[in-house]
Formats: sequence, structure tokens, C-alpha cells
Amino acid sequence: MSKDKKKGSAIRSFPPTFWMANLMELFERGAYYGMNSVLAIYLVKELKFTEESVGFLQGFVYALTYIMPIVGGALAERLGYRKMLMVAFSLLSIGYFATGNFTSYGLIFLFLLVMATGSGLFKPIITGTVARTTTKENSGFGFGVYYWSINLGAFLAPFFVSWIKGFNWKYVFFSSAVWCFLMLFPAAFLYKDPDKPKSKKSARQVTREALLVLSDSRFMLMILVYSCFWILYFQMFGSILWYLRDFINRTPVTEFMSKIPLLKIFEFDAEFVTIINAGTIILLVLIVSRVCKNLKPLPVMAAGIIIGSTGFVILAFSHGAWLFILGIAVFSIGEMTAHPKYYSYVGLVAPKDNVAVYMGYAFLYGVIGSLFGSNFGAIMYEKILKPVAPNPDALAAGALLSPQAMSQTRYFWMIFAILGIVCLIGMLLYNRFFSQDTPETNLHARIVMLVVYLVLVGAGGYFLIESLFLAPQIQWKTLVQALIMLLLGGGGLVISRSKKQ
Repeated sequence: MSKDKKKGSAIRSFPPTFWMANLMELFERGAYYGMNSVLAIYLVKELKFTEESVGFLQGFVYALTYIMPIVGGALAERLGYRKMLMVAFSLLSIGYFATGNFTSYGLIFLFLLVMATGSGLFKPIITGTVARTTTKENSGFGFGVYYWSINLGAFLAPFFVSWIKGFNWKYVFFSSAVWCFLMLFPAAFLYKDPDKPKSKKSARQVTREALLVLSDSRFMLMILVYSCFWILYFQMFGSILWYLRDFINRTPVTEFMSKIPLLKIFEFDAEFVTIINAGTIILLVLIVSRVCKNLKPLPVMAAGIIIGSTGFVILAFSHGAWLFILGIAVFSIGEMTAHPKYYSYVGLVAPKDNVAVYMGYAFLYGVIGSLFGSNFGAIMYEKILKPVAPNPDALAAGALLSPQAMSQTRYFWMIFAILGIVCLIGMLLYNRFFSQDTPETNLHARIVMLVVYLVLVGAGGYFLIESLFLAPQIQWKTLVQALIMLLLGGGGLVISRSKKQ
């Protein structure tokens, strides 16, 4: 049988619910990435928030989208997928619409959290639908369609955003709300719950599994190390967008695009960072997947981290738009190389009798990466790059950056490139000393994580005192960050000590 016939047979093997779920994924991801492709620019440029305050906001919002699937998956299993889809799309529609209607920091923060809650509830429903509407024979192709739906939404929506924001920035948020509101109708009238599993997880079981994973120091150490790479990824929604705005003359690319019929109505701007990232993945993911298919997870992950870090080295010397584009594309190749094999690696290091449970918590890298990455990038941007940003008119006219600005930009992006190498070294050391599930490795990992938790508690205590007593007035943002550190560190100490190693 030819490959085309096999592919055609696979396509026909999926039930209507499978295609409906992927349509919803396309629209939901389009709404999400369309808005987030310009959110950091909108909040700073239009609403005059500081980069640091925006990074603080984004860290919370993105972290919540990774945490909520734990709750969303359990609720979907008990209440039904269709009901939870209705809840998710309602929260998404309200969150996007309200965010575009308010200008105060607190209300925008609140409704972005509403949006993130809806997004987090939505994630496990679609992955669960894909899993239950595919078979052993067609599941690989089915999840490939799902992955393409994500990236196609992330690729197409920013083009629409690039056009519509020229009329009014509010339309960006309204359009995202509309995409999600429209999906309420197929969710209500066309979507059918797939066959449910024989047993449902109770709230107690979900809590027990979470404590099992969170108290496993060896697993949490791996999550912590791998999260360093995702600190780089979350710069795509913050510091990279501000860097493009403040340091890159975008005119050469815009002029090039004006010669292409389908692109001439657009200007090269912040939303194209997401377009480049998703477009690179769409174009090359099949090639990369085929090359890496039969290779061991760790070497492929290592190669991906090196490639991704190289993208940031390119950014360090990207004083022109074309080199900037190359840096984003190279990082995207690293991302699509490393990340799929990460899940394979989780399957290798997780305890053999609980692999499925641990795979369900493999996403925790995103919580740490977003919470710390967004904050770290924003704070560093304000301290290192913002003071040396050139005059916007001079930049648009093609003036060269000052030697000081060039030096600072190199310094800034090399910090992230080095962080990628730290991740690489950390993964190699982890694989050498902690990958095997033995009493010795668990004991040593527990000691390392106890030190990490103690450092968080100490730092949290220091910043708590500073925010309340050492500053002229209460520093609320620092206070919240201190409480987060205390919660993470203190919670980690309690949970890790409660497990018998």
C-alpha cells in the first residue's frame, strides 16, 4: 500500500469528535497566541506599565495555564468533557473581552487570570479527546494533527492581529474573545463526549498522586534543571518583543515584505516573533522528528538545548532585523528538537510502577519556566537594556547603535545563552548521577532539593523583610514575590520531608 493511501486511510479512521476537538484547538490556540504575541507590547506601549510589572503579571498568568490542567483533567473526567468545554470557553471569552475593556493593572491582571483558568481547563479536554478517539494504529498520526493544530493557530492568528491592531488595540482582545465565543456553539451542539474510562479519579486520588510526584526529589530535580531551558522560551513573550521594539530597525524586513503579494499589507512587528516560531516548527517538525525518531532521548535533548542556546547567541549580535529573525528561527529548531524527546526521557527516569502518573506532571517545567522566566527577563531588561535604548526616530532612520548599547545587548542575551548551557550541563549531570531510581540516587536528590528549598525560604524571608521594613513604603510586588518564594520553599520542605526515602 502506498504512503498516500495509508495517510488517506488514517484520516478516514478518525471519528467526527476527533476533528471537532482539533478545530477547537485551532481556534483556542489562535486566540491565545494572537493575544500573547503582542500583550507585552500593548501593556508597556499603550498602558504605560513598566516592563518589570508586566513580567510579574505574565509569570503568574502563564504559570496558571500549566497548573490548571491538573484540576481541569479531574473535573472533565467526573463532569464530562462537553460540560467542561462550555465552562472553559465561557471563561476564555469573558477573560479576553474584559481584558480589552479595562486599563487598570489590577483588573487586567484579574481577567488575564480568568483567561488562564479557562485555557488550563481546556487543555486536558482536547488531549483526552484525541487520546480516546484514536487507536494504537493511528494515535501517532492523530497527535501529529493535534500538534499541527496548535502551531497552525499560533502561526495564522498573529497575521490577523498584525492587521487588526492598526485600527484599535482593543480589537486584538475582542477578536480572541470572539474566536472562543464561537466555539461555544459546536461545543454545545456538535461535540460528543468520547467513551469514558471505566474508573474516574476522585479528588483524593488526584491529591495523592500530586503529593507522590511533588515529594519525589529525584523527579523534581529533573524538572528544575529542564526548566532552565524554558526560561529562554518565555522570553518570546516579553524581553524579545521589547528588544525588537527598542533596538531593531524593522524597516528592511517591512520593505522586503511589501514586495510579496500576500505580505505587503503587513509591517514587521512584535507579532512576527510568534509567527516565526510557529512557522519554523510547521515547516521543519516532520524533518526533525524523522531524523530524531530512533535516537536516544538525552543526546537529542542535548542537541536541542545547544541549538536553542545558539539562537540566543545570534540574538546577542542581532543589531539588524534579518539576524534577529535567524536567532528566533534557530531557537525554534532547538525547541522542536529537545521538547518531544523530553517526554520520552520522563518515561525513562520515572518509577516504573508509576510512569503514567509522572507523565501527567511532566508539564511542571512550564510552571517554573514561566514564573521565573517572565520575571527574570523583565527585571533584567529594565536594568540592562532599557537605560541604553536608542531614540526611536534615530533607530527607524537606520542609525547604528552606540558602542555601549551594543555591549549591553550582547551581555543581556549571553546571560540566557549561558543559562541554556547550564541547563545542558545540569541534564548531563542529572543523567549521570540521578537518572536511576535507587535508594542512593533518591537520597542524594533529596539532599540537593532540600538545599534548593532552603535557599528559596532564605531569599523569601529576606525579601519579605525588605518589602515590609527596609523600604520607605511597602513594596507590594516584592512582598508577593517573597510570599511565593516562601510558599515554594516551605511547601517543598514539608512535602519532601513527609516522604519516606
